[in-house]
Amino acid sequence: MIKKAIIGMILFSAIFYYTLTQYFGDVQINKYDSKAVVQEEQAIERGWIPGIIPDSAFEIAETHNLDTNIIVGSFKYKEEDEASFLKQLILIEDSNGTMEWQNFLFKVDKEKKRVKFRNKPAS
Repeated sequence: MIKKAIIGMILFSAIFYYTLTQYFGDVQINKYDSKAVVQEEQAIERGWIPGIIPDSAFEIAETHNLDTNIIVGSFKYKEEDEASFLKQLILIEDSNGTMEWQNFLFKVDKEKKRVKFRNKPAS
């Protein structure tokens, strides 16, 4: 009976480990308090955070998958930076408000002062 329990635990552990590594792969989640912290962590240089985030950006979060090269994230900003930030973005026609800058796409919620971003899919 003990042998069966040990074999069962080993089998369960192996399946659990395999599932985690296959499902999650090389996914990394990062959170930053401010743009200054983003710069300290070199997240812009690594391509995980767009270089145009406003100086007032806070509650910055990004998730990137090293296997698929997909990056998604969000941040909040203060109203004083809204006009200068939006000026840098280009509205994509027929996109329901999606804007772009270099290799990033953005959805801006002006009411909540919140931006969601992702990198453009590889062509």
